[in-house]
Amino acid sequence: MAVSPVHAPRHRRIRPTRSRRGHAIAAALTTTVLAGAAGSAAADTDTTVVTKPTVVLVHGAFADASSWNAVVERLQHDGFSVVAPANPLRGLAGDSAYIADFLKSIQGPIVLVGHSYGGAVISTAAAGNSQVKSLVFVNAFMPDKGEALGALGDRFPGSELAAALKPVPFRNADGTSGTDLYLRAAKFHKAFAADLPAAVAAVMAATQRPIVASAFMDKAAEAAWKTIPSWALVSTRDKAISPALERFEAQRAHAQTVEVDASHVALVSHPDAVTDLIRQAATGGGSYAQPALAGTGLNTLVLAGLGVLAGGTVLMGFGLSGAARKRREPGREPGR
Repeated sequence: MAVSPVHAPRHRRIRPTRSRRGHAIAAALTTTVLAGAAGSAAADTDTTVVTKPTVVLVHGAFADASSWNAVVERLQHDGFSVVAPANPLRGLAGDSAYIADFLKSIQGPIVLVGHSYGGAVISTAAAGNSQVKSLVFVNAFMPDKGEALGALGDRFPGSELAAALKPVPFRNADGTSGTDLYLRAAKFHKAFAADLPAAVAAVMAATQRPIVASAFMDKAAEAAWKTIPSWALVSTRDKAISPALERFEAQRAHAQTVEVDASHVALVSHPDAVTDLIRQAATGGGSYAQPALAGTGLNTLVLAGLGVLAGGTVLMGFGLSGAARKRREPGREPGR
């Protein structure tokens, strides 16, 4: 007896319908886009870049910018941009104005460092400059507003600088006269650089730059250490500026202070200690982090929303297509 084809069991391999394949594709698409959004969100957790400040090194009297050489090498090795401009040594008001104008040529945050007389210069030059995030004083004068360096230096015993000075008169172009101060070669080593080899000190003495005598009578117009975070290095064997004065100034300025067993030129004899202090000032003087991308978090949310919308659109498209095919199938009863 023949079996009616209508009632005969049909054995066939079940394959995913187009509708199921559509759902799978849509789900995969949505997952992919959301994964991308999640990746962007993860990346957004680190959307800042750290901009290292420019380190500006200002030398003091009886020296020049080469006294910073060892410190410059170390800072450059760390990736810092470093400049060591020439300090004119022609008087506190003019020298401070000169350095203040130089600072205006620098973009971004600044760590301003001064050695010896350079400390008085930077404290005035930094006033009102919002780019200067920290000050570093190395064996330095740190006068308050209205204080003169000579009077400040006389407040504490221990300096042998006055006895080592050699005055040299000079004539200005306008006919007026002035006096430059040098350190006597025979006393340079003991008074200025006792912890350096004598041969090195002899070269420094021969190449020293004088300071005009009137600079020690000039009164500081500003005291930037009152408003800018400060760091200070005190040398316990300093014979040019009394260690007691250096401690007093640092305490008065609430500066973070380190002491080293060094002469007045710690920047030459102990460049590692000086560089470490500058590094501290560079990281502790304010936040230098800047956004790498503006509004990245919002972009991530938008991307995630588009992913969901794309997945939903694909699902809807496949659903409408499946419904249309069902209506077109011949002999199919409604609802089945």
